[in-house]
Amino acid sequence: MSGTEIERKFLVVGDDYKKLAYASDRIKQGYICSGHGRTVRVRTRGGCGYLTIKGPSLDGGLSRYEFEKEITLDEAYQLFKLCEPGIIDKTRYLVNSGDHVFEVDEFYGDNEGLVMAEVELSAPDEPFEKPHFIGCEVTGDRRYYNSHLRAFPYKLW
Repeated sequence: MSGTEIERKFLVVGDDYKKLAYASDRIKQGYICSGHGRTVRVRTRGGCGYLTIKGPSLDGGLSRYEFEKEITLDEAYQLFKLCEPGIIDKTRYLVNSGDHVFEVDEFYGDNEGLVMAEVELSAPDEPFEKPHFIGCEVTGDRRYYNSHLRAFPYKLW
């Protein structure tokens, strides 16, 4: 997959999302490099590996270029050896809301206690139905980028 990713991020209130989820996966991800809004990420999810490259956002964090390629688990484990210190460990829950799917991430380890949701949109002004567990919007707040959480974990805030 490649192209422009448009998404909005929110903090999550409560844990009702777990009952509403139709699927969930454990995700581990590391960053080969991150800086100046650009990242190269390796991830394992659901028995597969992924290599993702993201470009900088030009509109306050709402959208950015993304390239993602599925790789083997062995390739992912080898690439983890090249990653900067700090692995992101989380469970992602998928929750339907109207015509959209919210991806709710519950973090572990140094980011324990942080739960965020994001929704991907086809246009910046596309309307969507917020589920009741959606709290404060954090779109564009770099503290909540996974690449930032790797180096400055939630427990240190």
